Amino acid sequence: MPSGAPQPPPAPAPSPPPPQQAPLLTLIRTKTPTTILLGKYQLGRLLGRGSFAKVHEATSLEDSNNVVAIKIIDKTKTVDAAMEPRIIREVAAMCRLQQHPNILKIHEVMASKTKIYLVMELASGGELFAKVLRRGRLAEPAVRRYFSQLISALHFCHQNGVAHRDVKPQNLLLDQNGNLKVSDFGLSALPEQLNNGLLHTACGTPAYTAPEVVRRKGYDGPKADAWSCGVILFVLLAGYLPFDDSNLVAMYKKIHRREFQFPSWISKQAKAIIWQLLDPNPHARMGIEKLMETSWFKKTLTAFTSSNNQQESLLHDRKLKHDMVSNGVNAFDIISLSSGLDLSGLFEGGNNKRKEKRYTTSIESLDGVVERVREVGERLGYRVERGKRGVVGLGKGRVVLVVEMVEIAESFVLVEAKVMEGWPEFEEGQWLDLEAGLGDIFVSWGNDVVG
Repeated sequence: MPSGAPQPPPAPAPSPPPPQQAPLLTLIRTKTPTTILLGKYQLGRLLGRGSFAKVHEATSLEDSNNVVAIKIIDKTKTVDAAMEPRIIREVAAMCRLQQHPNILKIHEVMASKTKIYLVMELASGGELFAKVLRRGRLAEPAVRRYFSQLISALHFCHQNGVAHRDVKPQNLLLDQNGNLKVSDFGLSALPEQLNNGLLHTACGTPAYTAPEVVRRKGYDGPKADAWSCGVILFVLLAGYLPFDDSNLVAMYKKIHRREFQFPSWISKQAKAIIWQLLDPNPHARMGIEKLMETSWFKKTLTAFTSSNNQQESLLHDRKLKHDMVSNGVNAFDIISLSSGLDLSGLFEGGNNKRKEKRYTTSIESLDGVVERVREVGERLGYRVERGKRGVVGLGKGRVVLVVEMVEIAESFVLVEAKVMEGWPEFEEGQWLDLEAGLGDIFVSWGNDVVG
């Protein structure tokens, strides 16, 4: 090429080959990996999560039509000396009750070094509680069907020596055909737990638990379950709780006084059954067997079929919002009283993570409890101030503690201890000292944990 001639532009560099595209199915598998459990089940969607376990839907690798629910318990994080007996009780009770169609079945129990797996029947209809929150009160024919299945299941439990002790709508599940399934036997009592024919552990959920359960004296498990059934029957028919005070002391007063009002739409027969089930005296309370003899219970539900459309037609929908608002119903009130306050461990703080307020009970007289709190407070170096009857103030440094004692019934004093100021200092050992000083006049509720 002649000197000084313009140089031709350089040839463009060859384009790099496009990156290799991963097949679409490979991308999908990467984003949604499948979990195979012990070579037997493929885990699916999360169904729920509790205080110490989570529940997944799962499919058997041997039979794809076999869909189950698997409760997964992490032993390394949640199982302690209190949890182990609960898991054993749940498995033992469910194995004993396999034959009843309205009790959730357990298929097998598996374990690894860190996990326990309870493989159970899948109740694809979800919780009955969710239906109540979503729809409000149910029509009486639908309620009678669910309730008759509940009573039949509990009668079978009692015949086989099992008291459930945590009967509430959250533990009542529905299968794909709308049939009720009683679940969660973690707080159940087996015959070997009886002491002179009675139970003594305080457990359950306050809004659904019989009043005698929180007292120091022994109680009859089936009669306690009957009380819970009375609350459930009221909730299903009314759409709200009979004893619906968010203050625990006020609620116990209402319970012991049998202080509640029936809505006008509940039938006379249903009212009579609820009234007899919600008798605070367990000896006079209607039992499960007597309930099964009533004409209301025996009434044939000819109008009901298992189709979802006909189920929904049994629900009140047009007047639902009006009825709920006019009766002051709030779904959050129901939730707070049915799952937010647990009796077991309540003295140690229950669900309150900071444990600023604690409850216990005593069978001493009110004046006797007040005097013991005053004496112990002085001995531990607190400034003691007496307020109105049943109230004692304790102060030490920055800590201010108010102890209020209320006589709910004869030989039944409910005690509320609330830290008003200085929580960090109080938490660092002062509570244990105070609890130890008060001694055995109080009932400790720390043996069982509610899920």
